Amino acid sequence: MQFLTMPCKFISFAVWAMLVSSCAIDNGQIETVDLKSQNSSYRVKSLVMHFTAVDYQKSVSYLVNEGGGVSSHYLIPMKNDVTYPYNDIKVYKLVDETERAWHAGVSYWQGRSGLNDSSIGIEIVNVPECTEQDVPLGFIKPKPSCIYPHFEDAQIDALIQLSQEILARNPDITPTAVVGHSDIAPSRKHDPGPKFPWYKLYQAGIGAWFDIDTVAKYQEIFSQQQANIGLIQKALRIYGYGIAQTGVFDQQTQDTLGAFQMHFLPTNVNYQADTNTIATLFALLEKYYELASVELLQEFYDAGSNSVSASRNHHQQLSMLFAFEGSKAKDHAVVRSQFVAQKGSGTLRLSSKQIIDANIYVNGHLLSLTDAWGTSENNRARPTEYAIAKYTRNGVNSLKIDQVKTAIAGQDDLPFIKVSIPYPSLKTPSKITQQYDFSALDSLIERDVANGFPGASIIVIHKGKIIKRSAYGYASKYSAGGTLLAYPQKMSENTLFDLGANTKVFATTIAIMKLIDEGKLSLYAPISAYLKEYNGDGRSTRTIADLLSHASGYSNDLALFSDKNALGEGFFTQERELTQKLLLNNLPFSASRRSDQAYSDTNFMILGLLIERISHMPLDSYLENKIYKPLKLNNTLFKPLDKGRLPIEFAASEIFGDTRNGELSFPNIRENVLQGEVSDETAHYSMQGVSGHAGLFSNIDELAVLAQLFLNGGGYNDTQMFSPYTLMRFVHPEFVKDSIGLGWRLASEETKWHFGAYASAGAYGHTGETGTASVIDPNLDLAIIYLSNKNHSLPTENGTFAADSYQSADYETIMNLVYETVLANTTEQ
Repeated sequence: MQFLTMPCKFISFAVWAMLVSSCAIDNGQIETVDLKSQNSSYRVKSLVMHFTAVDYQKSVSYLVNEGGGVSSHYLIPMKNDVTYPYNDIKVYKLVDETERAWHAGVSYWQGRSGLNDSSIGIEIVNVPECTEQDVPLGFIKPKPSCIYPHFEDAQIDALIQLSQEILARNPDITPTAVVGHSDIAPSRKHDPGPKFPWYKLYQAGIGAWFDIDTVAKYQEIFSQQQANIGLIQKALRIYGYGIAQTGVFDQQTQDTLGAFQMHFLPTNVNYQADTNTIATLFALLEKYYELASVELLQEFYDAGSNSVSASRNHHQQLSMLFAFEGSKAKDHAVVRSQFVAQKGSGTLRLSSKQIIDANIYVNGHLLSLTDAWGTSENNRARPTEYAIAKYTRNGVNSLKIDQVKTAIAGQDDLPFIKVSIPYPSLKTPSKITQQYDFSALDSLIERDVANGFPGASIIVIHKGKIIKRSAYGYASKYSAGGTLLAYPQKMSENTLFDLGANTKVFATTIAIMKLIDEGKLSLYAPISAYLKEYNGDGRSTRTIADLLSHASGYSNDLALFSDKNALGEGFFTQERELTQKLLLNNLPFSASRRSDQAYSDTNFMILGLLIERISHMPLDSYLENKIYKPLKLNNTLFKPLDKGRLPIEFAASEIFGDTRNGELSFPNIRENVLQGEVSDETAHYSMQGVSGHAGLFSNIDELAVLAQLFLNGGGYNDTQMFSPYTLMRFVHPEFVKDSIGLGWRLASEETKWHFGAYASAGAYGHTGETGTASVIDPNLDLAIIYLSNKNHSLPTENGTFAADSYQSADYETIMNLVYETVLANTTEQ
């Protein structure tokens, strides 16, 4: 090997003394002596895995040809690729391991940035299908929505052999330094994706993995006491991620958590700091960074899990404890946070201990807290409420705390300030404001009622206030057989309605969102990951997102409750257990996965079963106890007549039961007026009244609370159900149709019949065949709940009901009248 030369006369005396016997001038060259220094290491510190995102031919073009701008040390093709010319897998060496390949870009891992200088990159041909999502200003943008294909076994076998050889040649690559591109650049990249078999590589001695028993230990710890975001950021940093410790659940934190989950929890990629994710992170730290994990856990206990921490379910949107260390009185640094509020409303709850003084600002206004800080004893641990209504504004508000002066504290008497601000909640006014003129809407419905339309109720909320709450007509007009009642039952604002398909969003979709936010469910995991018996005939490829977006390939109107159903006698079921078996094992597809988005109740029936399996509770018990009860919703429920409610509390629906005045017949058919019983036949007969697609009852007041929960970004008063990030993922187009999100119907040209002509592009909602419609429009801070009992009218020959001919049954007309009133008032202001 040739080296740059240096004449002996320029060598220092000390060096000359060591080399004198071997330094001889010969035609300008020097003889070198191998004197091995102990202060050296191997150049390569990391092994980085990538997927190409394009086929073999394009990969070669990008990675090999000049002008591509990128390269890698190795390329592993895919056999099932029409552009790959061979029948067996060949590993292509593109750049020598001693040379620098351009594969990492702007990157960071374990204290090193610009990893092109210190890593080996392997590109594996794999082509996900990804779509970007637009997000309104102020919300954290989610990662692209992707369908990730599996890697081929032959690819992974070749990768394992290659990686084992690389690790043998580069012993400084530790197990935790075998990473993915998304690990070293989480805000830019999502490869090699959640289908990459990291655990299989670990079993072959490549890379790191956690011990399940250790995870269980940390799950116990963190389920009792939540870790604050600053501590989580520090733990991720220790493991190797390039994350700054800001103490705020920001974009970099979500990106990094997503990258971590893709690596170690691929069926739980929710970008959230849930208990399972943090337990897995600490289990890895204990295994590979034991000393650091001990110190970090001690920090967790010392801070009581809160230096600056945000609470989760069943807590205020902003619930933060600021604990201050040190034994001397002193000023402390500025702390900032944000919260959602409505203009002219809001309460701040404050408690403290060993605090002499502090400044607290809301939107830059200094709060007057003269009684907040006590005397030298300062034992104000119990919270005191302060009105902040004159400082709040609609939407995102700011909170700042600075110039905190702490008293001298003992070892067991740590100074702290605890601040909490509940989510906005609806206040039922004694008298609805006359500021909005809804006379055109009232006249329309009242005229229709006078001409035979049965009845309706409506509630409109705008900027956190109820601006319309009315009931019209009759809850019940007919007795069985179609005879008019002598004394029809008046409709009231408290009347409960059969919500029909609005069950899909106000029950099933909310539950799925909550489970995803808790890390118990992953949108793009196969259904079979949770329902093991769901397999065969293409079921293994279907995902949770496929069901939510009606892209699974199931047909609608299967009428399993009838012995005359389209699939034959073998699919006739009026027993829930048999229905479940048919749904999970036997029900055929009418189309291939993601070939179309065709509305089908079957999707949500399966989702209801999924919720039961994950929660270990019946669907109605889970929803009523885990979602509605924390929100104090006592009138939103399934099977109400079995739970002590009376028929008189409900709007009646079909007059002739399920017979349509004798037109239909099947075993056990109902012939009575339906009042408090779910009208959907599949839900009633095949699912015994509780299903993910239908069966929920509620009234306008309680649905308004649920609508406000969504307008708030996932929380209401002291309860948080899900994060704004999770909400954003659900209310954007999921696949091809602009009108279908995850569970929700979206405002578009195609859905004007539902949302009307004025709904903003961000509006979402649903309808029910019973005569119900919901619209939630965050861009206008508006929600409309319209409930009618249009089906409580005589059936027609074409299979509809007489009341369908009235404008009060036309959702577009109703929504247009509401929007016109709201927009006219907004313009006047």
